[in-house]
Amino acid sequence: MSARTGILLVVSGPSGSGKTTLCRKLAESGEVHYSISCTTRSPRPGEVTGKDYHFLNRDDFQRRLDAGDFLEHAVVHENLYGSLQSEVISFLRAGTDVVMDIDVQGAAQIRECPDPEIQRALVDLFVMPPSEEELYQRLSGRGTDSAETIALRMANALEEMGHWRSYAYRLLSSTKERDYSQFQALVTAERLRVSRISGY
Repeated sequence: MSARTGILLVVSGPSGSGKTTLCRKLAESGEVHYSISCTTRSPRPGEVTGKDYHFLNRDDFQRRLDAGDFLEHAVVHENLYGSLQSEVISFLRAGTDVVMDIDVQGAAQIRECPDPEIQRALVDLFVMPPSEEELYQRLSGRGTDSAETIALRMANALEEMGHWRSYAYRLLSSTKERDYSQFQALVTAERLRVSRISGY
């Protein structure tokens, strides 16, 4: 039996699309390693550093950026976000699948990454909300953001949604159960690719 290399599952979608829920559920099942991003934004209530994000101040983030530690980085809602190479490469080489929940800027950088290991592993998916109305209800239903913040997130979401054609796959969100079933089906199919067999 030949071992296979890991999948790098890059998942994007606007805030409120359900992408983070999908990624975390798959990781909690033990199916994949969840790549924890770094961010300069403040933690939301209940968020834990090292579990939800690596929370860094701007100086620390810039220091790591200058050192070349990030596979991708982006500015989102005036905050810095980035994915550490150490959170990805070692797992892929060991045959462990990695899921990344990142924005369209970060996904574009990963698509352009010249590293052959990254390109061989890459599978990108855009999670599209069913409608603008449903997206607004999801964002406002959180009860944690002000009206101004929700309006900003809606504006950014509409801009992000224009990028879905850049992805290999699109998941049109419906129910949580159906979304997760389709998400699992994508992962299963990608694991069967002959090109992922080590030494192929």
